[in-house]
Amino acid sequence: MKTVIAIGAAALLAAAQPALGGAAMAQTAPQSAPEAARNADNPALASILADYEAWLRANDPISAGMEGDKAALSRLPDVSRAHELAQEPALRRFAERLAAIDPGSLSDEDRLNHAFLASVLQRARDRIPLDTGRIGAFNSEGGPGQSMAYIASVTRITSRDDAEAWIARLEAMPDYYRHQLADARRGLETGLVQPRSVVENALSLMEPETAYAADSDPLLKPFAALPASISAADKASLRSRAAAVVADRIMPARREWVRFLRDDYLPRAPESLGLVHRPGGRDLYAFLTTGYTTTDLTPDQIHQIGLEEVARIRARMDTEMQAAGWTGDFAAFLAFLRSDPQFYATTREELLEKASEMAKRADDGLPALFGTLPRLPYGVRPVPREIEDNYTTGRYFGGSMENGVAGGYMVNTGRLDQRPLYELPALTLHEAVPGHHLQIALQQEAEEGPYFRKDANVTAFTEGWGLYAEFLGEEMGFYRTPYERFGRLSYEMWRACRLVADTGLHWLGWDIEQARACFRDNSALAPHNIETELQRYIGWPGQATAYKIGEIRLRQIRERAERELGDRFDVRRFHDALLVDGPLPLGLLDERMDRWIAEQKGRPAD
Repeated sequence: MKTVIAIGAAALLAAAQPALGGAAMAQTAPQSAPEAARNADNPALASILADYEAWLRANDPISAGMEGDKAALSRLPDVSRAHELAQEPALRRFAERLAAIDPGSLSDEDRLNHAFLASVLQRARDRIPLDTGRIGAFNSEGGPGQSMAYIASVTRITSRDDAEAWIARLEAMPDYYRHQLADARRGLETGLVQPRSVVENALSLMEPETAYAADSDPLLKPFAALPASISAADKASLRSRAAAVVADRIMPARREWVRFLRDDYLPRAPESLGLVHRPGGRDLYAFLTTGYTTTDLTPDQIHQIGLEEVARIRARMDTEMQAAGWTGDFAAFLAFLRSDPQFYATTREELLEKASEMAKRADDGLPALFGTLPRLPYGVRPVPREIEDNYTTGRYFGGSMENGVAGGYMVNTGRLDQRPLYELPALTLHEAVPGHHLQIALQQEAEEGPYFRKDANVTAFTEGWGLYAEFLGEEMGFYRTPYERFGRLSYEMWRACRLVADTGLHWLGWDIEQARACFRDNSALAPHNIETELQRYIGWPGQATAYKIGEIRLRQIRERAERELGDRFDVRRFHDALLVDGPLPLGLLDERMDRWIAEQKGRPAD
């Protein structure tokens, strides 16, 4: 799973997504005409893309700041409901301008950008009446405090201006807290609420925030190492000012969140889990799955695909179980994998070192599969201890070449008896390379195409690519034992069960045991990981459906290319064609790759 700037700050900023906002469009100057012209051959489309870039930069200062917009580093998005409603006229005007352009008159690339932006605008407009902020203000991984801690973790201070910008963001945080508290309160009033289990998990993360000391507060970590260009006296002043903002303004906001969740929300939080039990929940869930998968698949169809994938993967798992020399049944093999000490690190350092070795070995295999590699490096880091109990096994944190921040492959080093080593190769390939880091860094570094595509949040593509990257490990010879190959299949089974469980919970009205059974009976996932994942799906409806749907489509596209090109198929060119220009909704990706296949057929033989 990724944490990407494309959506503000991905999972930890998911709460902000329905209403990313900021100052008026006039605060960011439009693209210069020559630059805009490079993004479109059609002048009318170039004008729209330039204006939309200016609007997007103003409304999403997190992404803009990561893209090198220094002015944006001092702002946070306006996530208020009032601002979300105020966005609709601007979105409508952009849509009307696009509609005035005949797609048939455009070049292939312009037509693709026209269709992509039209879909982005339509989704944004359709989301506004649903008021998704009501249920998105927090989830099992926390709320605004965890979002801000993520932003702090990717903030690097290299000058006094950077320090002042971060203090300005600290000063804006009370409003960020206040607006999301209003969202959650509105959800409570209207019945669109998180269930009790999600509230309890969120509280377990938020309560410790109210007791942070200045030397351990994640919001003050950017000040830990200030550059030598700032005098000692100024360093002390900056740190004192930042600490005062946290103590006097942010800490009261944290305490109010905890009080609200504990005293107001929790007593009224239902035991029932899925959106199907909430007012308007079925319509909302159908909207969410359509957006996350970028398809017209219904929840029932997604559920059926999940069941079919479970059956297919189980057959392969049986083969690897036999290759490991196991003569007992499948359930006993899972029990063995979940309990035998040989499969578990004994210290946090050992787990991090094994992940680092695997990451470097993955780097070694990249040139054989990719013609274009990103400039931005990545590091292997532990998940912060203050959030590790409710956090996933691993994740990717996006970096920024412009701000001097490497990408991060985050490894959860807590609960070592729940972090099996046979899963670590697949996790590494998914979160680091050739998975999220490679794909997202290339997306950020894309020189061609409009700005909105640099940070486009296309979950089906991005997470589908992460799962496809696990499959690439087979071609790389990355899985060295039957246990590691079984671990790869167990991870694929995990994503197939997501289709089953997510739709089961939110569409079919399943209870937790019905959802748990697929993971417990068909994968080697550790019990703690299963419970953590289930709470994530409950609190973040629909997102889990993107992975398998995206991976299936990517593998179908590759199979089509291999079949039609035969000996002319070049895997390095194919992967470059998929990645270098950035992600697309799956239907548009099909169109682009079909054009690429046709172009390859017309190329002279090498």
